[in-house]
Amino acid sequence: MYATIKSFYLSIFLGLFVSIPIFGQENTLSGTIIDNQSGEPLGFVQVALFQSIEDASPTVFSDTDENGEFSLSAPKGKYTFKAFFLGFEDLIVSDIDLSTSKDLGELSMKSEGQALEEVVVQTTKMPVRSTMEGITVTPDNNLANTGGTLLDILRNTPSITVSEDGSISLRGSSGTNILINGRNSSLTQNLDQLPASAIEEIKIINNPNARFDAEAEGGVIDIILKKGQDFGTHGNIEGTYGTRSRSNIGGSLNHRGTRFNVFGGYNYRDWRDVGDRSSTREIFETNETLEQNTRNSSRRTGHNLNAGADYYFGNNVLSYEGVYQYGMDYQTNTLFAELERLENGELFEFDYVRRNNENESDEGIDNALIFEHSFADKGHTLRALASHSYRNQFKTQNIDIFRNTLNPDPSNLNGQERAVTDEVRNISIFQVDYIKPLDEKRKIEAGLKSNIREFDNDYRYERLDEQSQEFVEDPAISNRFIYNDQIHAAYFIYANAGKKFEYSLGLRGEATIVDTYLANTDEENQQRYFNLFPSVQTMYNLNDNHSLKFTYSRRIDRPTAWRLNPFPDITDSLNVRRGNPNLQPEMIDSFELGHLANFDKSSFATNIFYRHTDGQLDYVTIIEDGISYSQPDNLLSSTSYGVEFVGVGEINEWYSLNGGVTIFQISVDGSNIGEEFTNSGFSWNTKLTQDFKLPYGINFQLVANYESPEIEAQGRDLSQYFVDASVQKGFAGNRGSVTLSVRDIFDTRRWAGFARTNTFNQDFYSKRETRIALLSARYSF
Repeated sequence: MYATIKSFYLSIFLGLFVSIPIFGQENTLSGTIIDNQSGEPLGFVQVALFQSIEDASPTVFSDTDENGEFSLSAPKGKYTFKAFFLGFEDLIVSDIDLSTSKDLGELSMKSEGQALEEVVVQTTKMPVRSTMEGITVTPDNNLANTGGTLLDILRNTPSITVSEDGSISLRGSSGTNILINGRNSSLTQNLDQLPASAIEEIKIINNPNARFDAEAEGGVIDIILKKGQDFGTHGNIEGTYGTRSRSNIGGSLNHRGTRFNVFGGYNYRDWRDVGDRSSTREIFETNETLEQNTRNSSRRTGHNLNAGADYYFGNNVLSYEGVYQYGMDYQTNTLFAELERLENGELFEFDYVRRNNENESDEGIDNALIFEHSFADKGHTLRALASHSYRNQFKTQNIDIFRNTLNPDPSNLNGQERAVTDEVRNISIFQVDYIKPLDEKRKIEAGLKSNIREFDNDYRYERLDEQSQEFVEDPAISNRFIYNDQIHAAYFIYANAGKKFEYSLGLRGEATIVDTYLANTDEENQQRYFNLFPSVQTMYNLNDNHSLKFTYSRRIDRPTAWRLNPFPDITDSLNVRRGNPNLQPEMIDSFELGHLANFDKSSFATNIFYRHTDGQLDYVTIIEDGISYSQPDNLLSSTSYGVEFVGVGEINEWYSLNGGVTIFQISVDGSNIGEEFTNSGFSWNTKLTQDFKLPYGINFQLVANYESPEIEAQGRDLSQYFVDASVQKGFAGNRGSVTLSVRDIFDTRRWAGFARTNTFNQDFYSKRETRIALLSARYSF
């Protein structure tokens, strides 16, 4: 054990030692790295000199500049030169005699063969890139994301819409499987806690192949966190301050040697928000009208820490990745309600105010251990992963009630309630993936995965007894709900990549075990089922610039734990939300036909998609005894089809733009519940980002978003639109920058909609503080 520890620290010492300059007589090796296909220079390629080809530690290393040029200084001797760049084969030049300074001239790097799942657009400077399976977003290349969170990135991403409560919809579907570094994680329950500066890229996969979980109607959103891969020591710090004293500060550090890569980052966020919400409901049978207005204010503070390391030995890599989050949320919601009802020709009126002071602590941690082995033949790999994710949310609510008044003065207080919610989530993942090339064109993939989840939600609700002046628990509302599921999967993929035609055929099998337990009623519910999920991906390369693709996947969307919990949320006693323990999973068939066009400074993707869902999960509202109950239910089916266009282009040296338009038709058939739950409608959304390079090194950006009205089972959400603007100035050779951003500069963003049935009408309008100014500074070293 002592020898192992000693070897471990010796390796670290040697890795640090190679970065110390060697004094004495040195000569210089220079040259230029270019792309062997285009002849264009390759910037930021990692280059290094080794004393022998087998040597693990470089004598000296650096990066090429923007023009692909490099210069390495080392003592006299013989060396091996190596160049490394993602997406290209390693370049090796042996037996270099550096007895005098030497110029190697132009050295060509060969691009690796593109597999089906790899990005078709080759430029890495684009903030949005079209891929075989969807699109890839690089947050750092978009000024609008500066000082923001993951939700801000998604709001500016084509084909994605973000609702008022932060839920994500992809091409009109709210069922998306959100991953962190390719893994299921409980941390995805609060996307607004992940800072944009910690995210390397986001992959949006509309029709994932059999390697991915079959979960989710809309597809997969994979969030890749930064870990740093460049040789040497690198880091950055960033700070943001905005209106209403909003602040965000953080930084990251990475050290990479030939044996070890160690990285870490920290972010602190303090965010304040205010808003108003109003709704009007009419019940026809009782001639009742309810008008409600809510004022809310909130403050959320959060800490986000990510850390990890890679250890390279032989043909193996052992990696650790970890994320820790802790946040506090403070909210005050004051609801003003006015109820009018016509009874026997007389008007009955009732007013009340309900003020909810809510505090919530949120703690989560995600750990993963990953082992990768590369066999002697290229592309032959084995990867094993074990991860565990934990999250604990503890929420307290203190509710003051003022009946027969609209004045929440303490003297009018005549009711008190309080509640405590303690929810714990645990997710464990065990996964093995194996890739074996059969020859230069063909390969097979296979894997096993187990996903084990446990959610424990303990909710205690109490009312103040007026006689005893003590809080008494209400057993009709308090409940403890425990959800356990296990999903065990196996998959197989066969891929063939010819010069013109490429295809991939996959099959995934998933066995699902679901157990729920409601402690109040001692009620248990079990589900057991097995499903097969085929996937097909094909691409035909018309020429170097144009390709056609076709993809298909069968998918499943299982009801979430809180949707299955039948006990009510009575934050608003006249508008109650509750789950449905009888929900069944959705089954989805998804097709896509597309065209990809890739040019030197632009790329375009056009996709026609069709999706049919059996057992569509949707929220329906019913009225019972003057109370509105909203709960999820399985509708008969739904169909969605449309077309999507995503484009990226550099028009000239000072102007570039990217964006997308998604147009789709949705039809919902809820006739199994009632004819009033059948609806159809046309929707579309568009996002456009324009970048301007101004004199004196100033960058200016405009981001415009529009979302048309969209149907629900019983009504429609109304349109919304907003424009963001950012201006950035770089300094210190662009190592640093200062950015001023104004979000929703015209203050137009709001959420509104309505429901229309045979028994009631309901309209709602919500407006938060969306016009925000942020000043951010960033420096990299």
